[in-house]
Amino acid sequence: MKVDVKTLEKLEKLSQIEIKSEKKDEMIDNLSEIVSFVENLNELDLSNKDASFATLEGGTPFREDKPSQNSEVIEIILQNAPKKENSFFVVPKIIE
Repeated sequence: MKVDVKTLEKLEKLSQIEIKSEKKDEMIDNLSEIVSFVENLNELDLSNKDASFATLEGGTPFREDKPSQNSEVIEIILQNAPKKENSFFVVPKIIE
């Protein structure tokens, strides 16, 4: 598929992006190159491949979930808070 001016104008409208007229030829060339690269995938024979696959055999590896608390990080974060109390942010009440 070759990207032409009409296709580019449609893409501009859909994306709500205005491309300057002096950049349109360059953009058409770039988009045409991308589309032709993706069209190479059509040449692959995937008839014997499963439509869904996973890169990890046996699923996601689990780790032990150990909570940790670093008081230095808490203090660094709270330095930027406009209001704080103990180790918490103080925010305005929004629910009565």
